[in-house]
Amino acid sequence: MISRYMVFCQVIEAGSFTQAAEDLGYSQSAISQIIKALEQELGTLLIQRRKDGLALTNDGHQYFPYLQAIAVAEKALQQKRREINGLTDSTIRIGTFTSVSRTFLPPLIKAFKQQYPEVNFVIRQGEYTSIAEWVRNNQVDLGFVHTTAVEDIEMQILYQDEMQAVFAKGHPLAKNSTVSLSQLTKEPLILLDEGTYSVTLAAFTASGLTPKIEYEVYDDYSIIEMIRQGLGFSIMYQRVLAGMEEELVIRPIQEHPVRTVALAWRNWDTLSYASRTFAEFILQASAERIK
Repeated sequence: MISRYMVFCQVIEAGSFTQAAEDLGYSQSAISQIIKALEQELGTLLIQRRKDGLALTNDGHQYFPYLQAIAVAEKALQQKRREINGLTDSTIRIGTFTSVSRTFLPPLIKAFKQQYPEVNFVIRQGEYTSIAEWVRNNQVDLGFVHTTAVEDIEMQILYQDEMQAVFAKGHPLAKNSTVSLSQLTKEPLILLDEGTYSVTLAAFTASGLTPKIEYEVYDDYSIIEMIRQGLGFSIMYQRVLAGMEEELVIRPIQEHPVRTVALAWRNWDTLSYASRTFAEFILQASAERIK
Protein backbone atom coordinates (compact mmCIF):
# COMPACT_ATOMS: atom_id res chain seq x y z
CA MET A 1 0.00 0.00 0.00
CA ILE A 2 1.39 3.39 -1.04
CA SER A 3 1.41 6.16 1.59
CA ARG A 4 -0.01 9.67 1.26
CA TYR A 5 3.55 11.04 1.42
CA MET A 6 4.53 9.00 -1.63
CA VAL A 7 1.35 10.08 -3.42
CA PHE A 8 2.10 13.74 -2.67
CA CYS A 9 5.63 13.45 -4.08
CA GLN A 10 4.31 11.64 -7.15
CA VAL A 11 1.77 14.41 -7.78
CA ILE A 12 4.51 17.06 -7.61
CA GLU A 13 6.82 15.01 -9.84
CA ALA A 14 4.07 14.30 -12.40
CA GLY A 15 2.81 17.89 -12.37
CA SER A 16 -0.85 16.89 -12.34
CA PHE A 17 -3.37 14.80 -10.43
CA THR A 18 -4.38 13.04 -13.63
CA GLN A 19 -0.85 11.92 -14.51
CA ALA A 20 -0.08 10.89 -10.93
CA ALA A 21 -3.28 8.81 -10.85
CA GLU A 22 -2.27 7.09 -14.10
CA ASP A 23 1.28 6.44 -12.86
CA LEU A 24 0.08 4.96 -9.57
CA GLY A 25 -2.94 3.08 -10.91
CA TYR A 26 -5.40 5.12 -8.85
CA SER A 27 -8.46 7.14 -9.88
CA GLN A 28 -8.03 10.92 -10.02
CA SER A 29 -10.63 11.34 -7.28
CA ALA A 30 -8.70 8.92 -5.03
CA ILE A 31 -5.50 10.94 -5.52
CA SER A 32 -7.37 14.13 -4.70
CA GLN A 33 -8.78 12.59 -1.53
CA ILE A 34 -5.34 11.42 -0.42
CA ILE A 35 -3.83 14.86 -0.89
CA LYS A 36 -6.78 16.44 0.94
CA ALA A 37 -6.25 14.01 3.86
CA LEU A 38 -2.56 14.97 4.01
CA GLU A 39 -3.43 18.66 4.05
CA GLN A 40 -5.91 18.04 6.86
CA GLU A 41 -3.23 16.14 8.76
CA LEU A 42 -0.82 19.07 8.47
CA GLY A 43 -3.50 21.74 8.87
CA THR A 44 -2.58 23.72 5.78
CA LEU A 45 -3.00 23.91 2.01
CA LEU A 46 -0.05 22.32 0.19
CA ILE A 47 -1.00 22.47 -3.49
CA GLN A 48 -2.71 25.15 -5.56
CA ARG A 49 -4.55 24.18 -8.72
CA ARG A 50 -3.99 26.72 -11.49
CA LYS A 51 -4.88 26.91 -15.17
CA ASP A 52 -1.28 26.20 -16.11
CA GLY A 53 -1.03 23.23 -13.72
CA LEU A 54 -0.14 22.66 -10.09
CA ALA A 55 1.98 24.76 -7.78
CA LEU A 56 3.16 24.38 -4.23
CA THR A 57 1.89 26.93 -1.73
CA ASN A 58 4.35 28.67 0.56
CA ASP A 59 3.67 26.07 3.24
CA GLY A 60 3.89 23.36 0.58
CA HIS A 61 7.41 24.52 -0.32
CA GLN A 62 8.46 24.34 3.33
CA TYR A 63 6.92 20.92 3.91
CA PHE A 64 8.03 19.39 0.61
CA PRO A 65 11.64 18.37 1.55
CA TYR A 66 10.39 16.72 4.74
CA LEU A 67 7.58 14.88 2.99
CA GLN A 68 10.02 13.83 0.27
CA ALA A 69 12.44 12.49 2.91
CA ILE A 70 9.64 10.44 4.47
CA ALA A 71 8.66 9.05 1.06
CA VAL A 72 12.27 8.07 0.28
CA ALA A 73 12.64 6.39 3.69
CA GLU A 74 9.39 4.49 3.17
CA LYS A 75 10.58 3.22 -0.20
CA ALA A 76 13.85 2.08 1.36
CA LEU A 77 11.93 0.36 4.16
CA GLN A 78 9.68 -1.43 1.67
CA GLN A 79 12.70 -2.55 -0.35
CA LYS A 80 14.42 -3.92 2.75
CA ARG A 81 11.25 -5.75 3.73
CA ARG A 82 11.08 -7.32 0.27
CA GLU A 83 14.72 -8.36 0.58
CA ILE A 84 14.20 -9.93 3.99
CA ASN A 85 11.00 -11.70 2.99
CA GLY A 86 12.72 -12.95 -0.12
CA LEU A 87 15.82 -13.84 1.94
CA THR A 88 17.96 -11.74 -0.40
CA ASP A 89 21.61 -11.43 0.63
CA SER A 90 20.95 -13.21 3.95
CA THR A 91 23.50 -15.38 5.76
CA ILE A 92 22.58 -18.33 7.98
CA ARG A 93 25.30 -19.54 10.37
CA ILE A 94 25.09 -23.19 11.41
CA GLY A 95 27.05 -25.22 13.94
CA THR A 96 27.12 -28.93 13.17
CA PHE A 97 29.04 -32.21 13.34
CA THR A 98 30.06 -34.68 10.64
CA SER A 99 27.06 -36.99 10.39
CA VAL A 100 24.74 -34.02 9.95
CA SER A 101 26.99 -32.13 7.53
CA ARG A 102 27.62 -35.29 5.48
CA THR A 103 24.12 -36.70 5.02
CA PHE A 104 21.32 -34.71 6.65
CA LEU A 105 22.16 -31.09 5.89
CA PRO A 106 23.31 -30.94 2.22
CA PRO A 107 19.99 -32.01 0.62
CA LEU A 108 18.12 -29.56 2.87
CA ILE A 109 20.40 -26.68 1.88
CA LYS A 110 20.02 -27.61 -1.79
CA ALA A 111 16.21 -27.69 -1.56
CA PHE A 112 16.11 -24.43 0.42
CA LYS A 113 18.34 -22.60 -2.06
CA GLN A 114 16.05 -23.65 -4.88
CA GLN A 115 13.40 -21.50 -3.19
CA TYR A 116 15.78 -18.79 -1.91
CA PRO A 117 18.84 -18.75 -4.18
CA GLU A 118 20.30 -15.58 -2.65
CA VAL A 119 20.73 -17.10 0.83
CA ASN A 120 24.29 -17.77 1.97
CA PHE A 121 25.36 -20.41 4.51
CA VAL A 122 28.31 -20.53 6.89
CA ILE A 123 28.84 -24.07 8.23
CA ARG A 124 31.00 -24.46 11.32
CA GLN A 125 32.13 -27.93 12.47
CA GLY A 126 32.32 -28.74 16.18
CA GLU A 127 31.18 -31.09 18.91
CA TYR A 128 28.12 -30.96 21.17
CA THR A 129 29.54 -28.71 23.89
CA SER A 130 31.19 -26.19 21.57
CA ILE A 131 28.15 -26.01 19.27
CA ALA A 132 25.84 -25.33 22.21
CA GLU A 133 28.22 -22.61 23.39
CA TRP A 134 28.24 -21.04 19.91
CA VAL A 135 24.44 -20.93 20.02
CA ARG A 136 24.41 -19.35 23.48
CA ASN A 137 27.01 -16.72 22.45
CA ASN A 138 25.26 -15.95 19.15
CA GLN A 139 28.26 -17.18 17.13
CA VAL A 140 25.87 -19.34 15.11
CA ASP A 141 22.15 -18.94 14.45
CA LEU A 142 21.30 -22.64 14.54
CA GLY A 143 23.14 -25.61 16.00
CA PHE A 144 22.78 -29.37 15.78
CA VAL A 145 23.29 -30.97 19.19
CA HIS A 146 22.85 -34.19 21.15
CA THR A 147 20.03 -33.66 23.66
CA THR A 148 21.73 -35.55 26.49
CA ALA A 149 24.95 -33.58 26.12
CA VAL A 150 23.49 -30.06 26.42
CA GLU A 151 21.00 -28.21 28.61
CA ASP A 152 19.50 -24.75 29.15
CA ILE A 153 19.07 -24.17 25.43
CA GLU A 154 16.01 -24.08 23.17
CA MET A 155 15.87 -27.11 20.88
CA GLN A 156 13.61 -29.41 18.89
CA ILE A 157 14.34 -33.13 18.44
CA LEU A 158 14.94 -34.20 14.83
CA TYR A 159 15.90 -37.89 14.82
CA GLN A 160 17.96 -40.62 16.48
CA ASP A 161 21.29 -41.81 15.07
CA GLU A 162 22.46 -45.29 16.07
CA MET A 163 26.12 -46.19 16.52
CA GLN A 164 27.71 -49.22 14.85
CA ALA A 165 31.00 -51.05 15.19
CA VAL A 166 33.47 -50.54 12.34
CA PHE A 167 36.31 -52.92 11.50
CA ALA A 168 38.87 -53.40 8.77
CA LYS A 169 38.33 -56.20 6.28
CA GLY A 170 39.41 -59.52 7.73
CA HIS A 171 38.86 -58.57 11.38
CA PRO A 172 37.98 -61.61 13.55
CA LEU A 173 34.61 -60.10 14.54
CA ALA A 174 33.64 -59.57 10.89
CA LYS A 175 32.11 -63.05 10.77
CA ASN A 176 29.48 -62.04 13.34
CA SER A 177 26.21 -60.50 12.16
CA THR A 178 26.12 -58.40 15.37
CA VAL A 179 28.59 -57.67 18.15
CA SER A 180 28.22 -56.89 21.84
CA LEU A 181 29.97 -54.25 23.88
CA SER A 182 31.48 -57.06 25.94
CA GLN A 183 33.14 -58.49 22.82
CA LEU A 184 34.40 -55.04 21.86
CA THR A 185 36.21 -54.45 25.17
CA LYS A 186 38.88 -56.94 24.03
CA GLU A 187 39.71 -54.91 20.89
CA PRO A 188 41.82 -51.70 20.56
CA LEU A 189 39.33 -48.84 20.29
CA ILE A 190 39.80 -45.69 18.23
CA LEU A 191 37.43 -43.48 20.22
CA LEU A 192 35.46 -40.79 18.46
CA ASP A 193 36.07 -37.56 20.39
CA GLU A 194 32.60 -36.11 21.04
CA GLY A 195 33.67 -33.49 23.55
CA THR A 196 32.71 -33.64 27.21
CA TYR A 197 29.96 -36.20 26.53
CA SER A 198 30.70 -39.44 24.68
CA VAL A 199 27.84 -41.71 23.63
CA THR A 200 30.35 -44.54 23.22
CA LEU A 201 31.76 -44.25 26.74
CA ALA A 202 28.28 -43.77 28.20
CA ALA A 203 27.18 -47.05 26.58
CA PHE A 204 30.15 -48.97 28.02
CA THR A 205 29.62 -47.40 31.46
CA ALA A 206 25.91 -48.27 31.44
CA SER A 207 26.89 -51.91 30.81
CA GLY A 208 29.53 -51.87 33.54
CA LEU A 209 32.34 -52.26 31.00
CA THR A 210 35.63 -50.48 30.29
CA PRO A 211 36.82 -50.21 26.69
CA LYS A 212 40.43 -50.57 25.60
CA ILE A 213 41.04 -47.05 24.27
CA GLU A 214 44.23 -46.70 22.24
CA TYR A 215 43.42 -43.52 20.32
CA GLU A 216 41.01 -40.62 20.69
CA VAL A 217 40.35 -38.78 17.44
CA TYR A 218 38.00 -35.90 16.59
CA ASP A 219 37.79 -36.30 12.80
CA ASP A 220 35.59 -39.14 11.53
CA TYR A 221 37.52 -39.57 8.29
CA SER A 222 40.84 -39.82 10.12
CA ILE A 223 39.30 -42.62 12.18
CA ILE A 224 38.16 -44.42 9.03
CA GLU A 225 41.66 -44.26 7.56
CA MET A 226 43.16 -45.53 10.84
CA ILE A 227 40.74 -48.47 10.73
CA ARG A 228 41.82 -49.22 7.14
CA GLN A 229 45.42 -49.27 8.36
CA GLY A 230 44.54 -51.87 10.99
CA LEU A 231 45.18 -49.63 13.99
CA GLY A 232 41.96 -50.69 15.72
CA PHE A 233 38.19 -50.60 15.45
CA SER A 234 35.77 -47.80 16.21
CA ILE A 235 32.16 -47.14 17.10
CA MET A 236 30.69 -44.55 14.75
CA TYR A 237 27.34 -43.17 13.70
CA GLN A 238 25.25 -44.90 11.07
CA ARG A 239 24.82 -41.72 9.02
CA VAL A 240 28.59 -41.19 8.78
CA LEU A 241 29.09 -44.78 7.63
CA ALA A 242 26.43 -44.71 4.93
CA GLY A 243 27.93 -45.80 1.61
CA MET A 244 31.12 -47.28 3.11
CA GLU A 245 29.93 -50.89 3.29
CA GLU A 246 32.16 -51.96 0.40
CA GLU A 247 35.43 -50.91 2.05
CA LEU A 248 34.75 -51.52 5.74
CA VAL A 249 33.06 -54.11 7.91
CA ILE A 250 30.12 -52.46 9.68
CA ARG A 251 28.15 -54.36 12.30
CA PRO A 252 25.17 -53.46 14.54
CA ILE A 253 25.81 -53.40 18.29
CA GLN A 254 23.47 -55.48 20.41
CA GLU A 255 23.05 -52.74 23.02
CA HIS A 256 22.01 -50.19 20.36
CA PRO A 257 23.81 -47.04 21.57
CA VAL A 258 22.12 -43.97 20.07
CA ARG A 259 22.21 -40.22 20.23
CA THR A 260 19.17 -38.00 19.87
CA VAL A 261 19.94 -35.19 17.44
CA ALA A 262 18.14 -31.86 17.90
CA LEU A 263 18.17 -28.45 16.28
CA ALA A 264 18.99 -25.68 18.77
CA TRP A 265 18.76 -21.89 18.77
CA ARG A 266 19.28 -19.10 21.28
CA ASN A 267 15.87 -17.44 21.13
CA TRP A 268 13.21 -18.22 18.54
CA ASP A 269 11.70 -14.72 18.65
CA THR A 270 15.02 -12.98 17.95
CA LEU A 271 16.19 -15.28 15.15
CA SER A 272 16.66 -13.54 11.82
CA TYR A 273 13.87 -14.10 9.33
CA ALA A 274 16.21 -16.19 7.16
CA SER A 275 17.37 -18.41 10.04
CA ARG A 276 13.85 -18.91 11.38
CA THR A 277 12.59 -19.80 7.90
CA PHE A 278 15.37 -22.36 7.43
CA ALA A 279 14.75 -23.78 10.91
CA GLU A 280 11.08 -24.25 10.06
CA PHE A 281 12.15 -25.86 6.79
CA ILE A 282 14.40 -28.33 8.68
CA LEU A 283 11.74 -29.17 11.27
CA GLN A 284 9.13 -29.76 8.57
CA ALA A 285 11.47 -31.99 6.56
CA SER A 286 12.37 -33.97 9.68
CA ALA A 287 8.70 -34.46 10.61
CA GLU A 288 7.93 -35.71 7.10
CA ARG A 289 10.76 -38.25 7.27
CA ILE A 290 9.41 -39.64 10.52
CA LYS A 291 5.90 -40.18 9.08
